[in-house]
Amino acid sequence: MTRTTADLFTEALEGYGVEHVFGNPGTTELPVMDALADSDLEYVLGLHEDVAVGMAAGYAQTRRYHSHHDDSVCPLGVVNLHITPGLAHGLGNLYGASVAGAPLLVTAGNHSTDFRHEEPILSGDLEALADQFCKWSAEVLDPDALPTMLRRAVRVALTPPTGPVFLGLPLDTMLAETDAEPERVGPIPTAGRGDARQIAHAAELLADAENPVLVVGDEIARAGHGAVDAAVAFAEATGARVHGEILACEIDFPTDHDQWVSYVPPDEQLAATLMNTDTLVFAGCSTNTTLTRHEAPLVPADATCIHLSPDAWEVGKNQPADAAVIGDLEATLSELADLAGGAISDEERDARLERVDTMQTMASQQMEQMGDDTDDAQSVASKAELVDTLREVAPDAYIVDEGVTAKYAMLTRWPMQAEQYVSNKGGGLGYGLPASVGAAIAESMRPAPRDVLGFVGDGSYLYYPHALYSAVRHGVDLTVVIPDNRNYRILKDNAVELFGADESDLDFVGMDFHPPVDIPANAESHGARGERIEAPERIAGAVESAMARDGPDVLDVAVHD
Repeated sequence: MTRTTADLFTEALEGYGVEHVFGNPGTTELPVMDALADSDLEYVLGLHEDVAVGMAAGYAQTRRYHSHHDDSVCPLGVVNLHITPGLAHGLGNLYGASVAGAPLLVTAGNHSTDFRHEEPILSGDLEALADQFCKWSAEVLDPDALPTMLRRAVRVALTPPTGPVFLGLPLDTMLAETDAEPERVGPIPTAGRGDARQIAHAAELLADAENPVLVVGDEIARAGHGAVDAAVAFAEATGARVHGEILACEIDFPTDHDQWVSYVPPDEQLAATLMNTDTLVFAGCSTNTTLTRHEAPLVPADATCIHLSPDAWEVGKNQPADAAVIGDLEATLSELADLAGGAISDEERDARLERVDTMQTMASQQMEQMGDDTDDAQSVASKAELVDTLREVAPDAYIVDEGVTAKYAMLTRWPMQAEQYVSNKGGGLGYGLPASVGAAIAESMRPAPRDVLGFVGDGSYLYYPHALYSAVRHGVDLTVVIPDNRNYRILKDNAVELFGADESDLDFVGMDFHPPVDIPANAESHGARGERIEAPERIAGAVESAMARDGPDVLDVAVHD
């Protein structure tokens, strides 16, 4: 049957199990928009391309969790952008999706191939724009090539290590008639078992270790709940002390486990102290370094380093690798637990666990201080008090976090379980609110949806408040809680650290919101419900009411600076 390439594109997506396409349309996207009208795909409109990308990424991250429990779930996020400026608008959250490993297909329309020599408006090199943040970038220049290129793009996005891919869709290609058929994607492989010799060598090094430390990274959570269970089995078998990598943004290890100590903070001295040991296992890590350059090594030069990852680039990237295993983390950690655990005596394991207890005692006070900003002199809530209230009211909520300076209160005060939490791993603001909307759409597709709680700082919220329009338009049930101190607190903290000065001695240019934005009114202008909360005792009731209501609610909670 002859139809347009755009029709073939939407038909193939439906066949692959895709149910939503996010985007912001333009003229070069009209063939796709016309094809969507005749398909069963739901188009989710974002009022800005970066909002559309963030929604698709949050959706994909959440659907990936769902796919670990249901093989019929397609975790692919799909977003369609408008030619060069539209793709450029989406790069901020495309970067965030890349660092988060979100399985994302990004597409953008383009000028007809026989018109580009005239350099019409909106022209640009789409592949070059997208490529640095994608696993693969290409442009479909022949209608008959679309089935193969689309199948390839989907497979590349979904194959570990997962991540975004890009396809350019020229206007003449998408309008052309074709009798081509979609190609089957086929099963997506894991990263495999890993090199048996390297696994055996790693087990020997672990058996010889005195004080092994396991640093868990977000590739563990991305591999599924089975990989988290395997990390627990590995830690128990080896008696290892467990930390989360710097900027960990998913739950890679249950934080209420006896061998869990802390996340490694992005503080040079504290990070170096926690990783000062004889043997380190870096499992699924990628962001385990400080925010700005560190003066001294974070890991001792003579430490034995074991790297486990599905991503060859991350193995031995910042520290040497004395043993290196590229493979599926569930399989690798399970095999190492059996091999290394069998070579360690009960007496040695007990001695290691005693050292874990000692470090927990030493580290707990410092970690609690990082997450506790309680000040009895303040009339508004601290970030710690806000987090404690949220945990009490909504202990099982699915959290999408871009609280930035409130993040450590969340991580240190709320014991999280696997698949309960995602955060903005990339660090670029403006990811959290759109990702919360996408996550809520994904949750709504489950038989028993969880409550979705967006925890988004005021600075982050103000990047893309119009993401709420998409939530309202598509009937999304979402509660957004904003820890609002009316400034870019992270920049002030970083300035104090960078310049080695007291806060009172610094002039903070462009870091305060005076006059403040009326966030509840802003939310209501997009059709959501907004509420400002000044008194700490009102937080619990407001959150309970918001979560009991359908639709999007925004709670602007005053917290002290």
